[in-house]
Amino acid sequence: MLWQNEPSIIIGKHQNTFAEINYQYVKKYNIPVVRRISGGGTVFHDLGNLNFSFIENGEKGKLVDFKKFTKPIVEVLNQMGVPAIFEGKNDLRVNGLKISGNAEHVYKNKVLHHGTLLFSSDLSGLNKAIKVVSDKYEDKAVKSIRSKVANISDFLKPPLRIEDFRERIFQHIINIYKDVTFYSLNKNDDKAVRQLVIKKYSTWKWNFGYSPKYSLHRQIQTENGILKFNLKVEKGFIKDLEISGLKIKPYLINRIETTLKGRPYEETSVKGSLLQINNDLNNTELSIDDIVNGLF
Repeated sequence: MLWQNEPSIIIGKHQNTFAEINYQYVKKYNIPVVRRISGGGTVFHDLGNLNFSFIENGEKGKLVDFKKFTKPIVEVLNQMGVPAIFEGKNDLRVNGLKISGNAEHVYKNKVLHHGTLLFSSDLSGLNKAIKVVSDKYEDKAVKSIRSKVANISDFLKPPLRIEDFRERIFQHIINIYKDVTFYSLNKNDDKAVRQLVIKKYSTWKWNFGYSPKYSLHRQIQTENGILKFNLKVEKGFIKDLEISGLKIKPYLINRIETTLKGRPYEETSVKGSLLQINNDLNNTELSIDDIVNGLF
């Protein structure tokens, strides 16, 4: 299957979402962040990126094979004069620059392989969206390996449209797999997809809450001085919180910490909880915005 997405960030199954994205940038430009069912690192999609997927039956224990599924892609690129090679565990590179990241998911005797192909992507937007602000996260989540990237179109002479590139890959694959059959989603398939989106892939619980437990240590500069935060999150909920700095009475710090413990580590939820104690914050050096900015 060959497919494209509007600008979006796709997180590996076992990653800490907040540690992989530039949260403020993503929020500002309303970029969807979605966790996938396969492992590996974070990738960026836009309409200049072409995704490919293979689903295959096989023998348990012999299903995972990154080189096998990327081989047809490498062949097409090489035929077009692009010196792409498979490198490392799951990357395709040209002259050391990453053009494709790949991941796999195994279920019983089936394997899903999917990969990205940076053809004419907005690389500036990519780098900004997944450039994590220098926070100190402590976790055992899978970390993305940051690589220098490039667009395939930069290596093509003469230039080629992404639609033509997609067709070249498509034709090569159906020539390799002679017994290929074509399938179009029916109404039941469309309904099942919509239900998956509603119940899973559009939920905070899956996209953010599923992250492994982690700690965050951050300090920000407010109008009144430095404010420090030590935060522990488990299953997406604030398990522990310590706030220090500024000249704030201990009872107020305790009130804030108690109010937020047990709440989802999600900006709207945190802000809503703090509004309940807004009167206590009046005429102090601390505002709701200070706390929210410190936590997110």
